[in-house]
Amino acid sequence: MPTGVAIRDPRQQLFEAAERVLLRTGPTGLTSRAVTEEAGVAKGVLHRHFTDFDGFLTELVRGRIDRLALRGSALLAAAGTGTVADNLTAALIDVFDPVGVAVVGLVIARDELRTRLRALGSTGIPLMGEAAGVLAGYLAAERDLGRIAGDADVDVLAPTLLGAAHLLFADREAGAPDGGAVRKVVTTVVAGAA
Repeated sequence: MPTGVAIRDPRQQLFEAAERVLLRTGPTGLTSRAVTEEAGVAKGVLHRHFTDFDGFLTELVRGRIDRLALRGSALLAAAGTGTVADNLTAALIDVFDPVGVAVVGLVIARDELRTRLRALGSTGIPLMGEAAGVLAGYLAAERDLGRIAGDADVDVLAPTLLGAAHLLFADREAGAPDGGAVRKVVTTVVAGAA
């Protein structure tokens, strides 16, 4: 982009470009050059707004975590409505949208990114750890309402649901599973707690 041309919200433009690159090439193709080329901006724009590329990636993932927190609030508000299986199915499909799956792969692939995210309070695999917390909070609310067993261990159920669902979504070439496959995983995992 020529010097002197104003860029509307360059940070958001770079984040959106990074998501497109991630979807197209996966974590190995996500470089600062690929992002700035995709965004149609000079490479210096990224470094003007972020300390370095891992700083940019940290904010990209934090954005997904913040989005997850908002969706988690909506899921918690849904406790006591609909069915537990339908609520969990919808939540897992949301967590593992194509960008979410790509971001999980990115976090797993980049040690420095995980280190920075953990310094900000993430645990385990960042984004997945927060997703487990959201699911556990929802399951605890449903347990308190008597819609799942009083002795259900939500801190085991939540990551079990995430891991099983991630296996369904992780194959980029196969595409996303249908809702029925996700619901089958959910009903199987929570069957003992229903």
